[in-house]
Amino acid sequence: MRPGAALTATQGAQAIAAGSLSSLQWVEDCLARIGEREPSVQAWHFLDPQHALEQARARDATRARGNALGPLHGVPVGVKDIIDTADMPTENGTVLHAGRRPQHDAAVVARLRAAGAVILGKTVTTECATYAPGKTRNPHDPTRTPGGSSSGSAAAVAAGMVPLALGTQTNASIVRPAAFCGVYGFKPSHGLIPRSGILALSRSLDTVGLFARGLDDIALLAETLIGFDATDPDAQTRARLPFVQTLRTEAPAAPRLAWVKTPVWARTDAPSREAFSQLCAQLGGACEEVIVHGVTTAAWDCHRTIMEAEMAANLVAEWEHGRERLSPSLQEQLARGREIRAFDYLQALTQVPRLIARVSDVLARFDAILTPATCGTAPPIDSTGDPAFGTLWTLCGLPAISLPLLRGADSLPLGLQLVGARGGDARLLQSARWLEERLHTA
Repeated sequence: MRPGAALTATQGAQAIAAGSLSSLQWVEDCLARIGEREPSVQAWHFLDPQHALEQARARDATRARGNALGPLHGVPVGVKDIIDTADMPTENGTVLHAGRRPQHDAAVVARLRAAGAVILGKTVTTECATYAPGKTRNPHDPTRTPGGSSSGSAAAVAAGMVPLALGTQTNASIVRPAAFCGVYGFKPSHGLIPRSGILALSRSLDTVGLFARGLDDIALLAETLIGFDATDPDAQTRARLPFVQTLRTEAPAAPRLAWVKTPVWARTDAPSREAFSQLCAQLGGACEEVIVHGVTTAAWDCHRTIMEAEMAANLVAEWEHGRERLSPSLQEQLARGREIRAFDYLQALTQVPRLIARVSDVLARFDAILTPATCGTAPPIDSTGDPAFGTLWTLCGLPAISLPLLRGADSLPLGLQLVGARGGDARLLQSARWLEERLHTA
């Protein structure tokens, strides 16, 4: 790898601020890495190298004039192709939107630009951010899936093409590809980062998420993107969370982790069960198994009802004017969603506060929940993998992060997931840092 491609976002931003690195050098190194790996990984849907270089030159000119620099000044970032960019196409992974050119940036893209970032290009998404795989391959094994729906974002970061990338999660579309590709994937609390200008699937579930190669970069990017946006009906009005400062501050006490298998534990493969058994034994008294069955068993049916009903409403134009050009899996999802009765949809929504209360009982006694991110390592390329281990936490709107700290079958990446209390995103990253250091020094 050329030197720039190996940099984290935090390292590169500091070097640019100090004058020891230019954004142009960094972007050139990322583009060279893309040239090496893209033929096998295929992470990018749209990439205009000249436009990326022009952005980098503009960032360097800003610094040369002595202007104030944003926290991501000159940092290259990949953006999932369901997130609008005014200077690049956004085609949402479907032929129905081929050639679509948004007039405005999504709120998160506007915040990236304001922070000085270089939007390197648009990363591959599955069809309308659902289940039909795109062209992207897993950087560790091209015969295996990178996960979905944020497949290109996770793969691009894992392959060293870009230090940061944005994705979205409606079920497990951040934690699953992060786990399969062996990178950090953070899904914040629902409503923490605005979604305006992003393809809407489910207002109740859609969440912007982040990919990086380290916790420092996750904190840096999260702190940049959070904040109220009046155009997102679920955006939270709250003080800006000091992610970077919190992550750098040692916790007053070692976090206590609740080991929660969830009702879908039986779906894990044998190597994963062994890996987590060894992990819990290694953590000793810092980790206690907690059973959360009972009311939580309803979560997976509730999630599917809510997601598919809201998807059917949001994608009505695609259904009415091009359903025959959609994949069979998306056609089936939308057909089911259109048949869901209002009574069943509302009943599913009423279950969510009960689920939140049950999980909150656990998080009142523990700092975070430890649970698998996936059922195992990346499966073959013809699927995006089982999203079951993201469902409960997404439905409850809780922050979750996949950490690339384990290995599974064939020595492929196996993500472990930490889940925190809603609104406790910065504290969750602090617990993740403690766990990372504990395992690295054991």
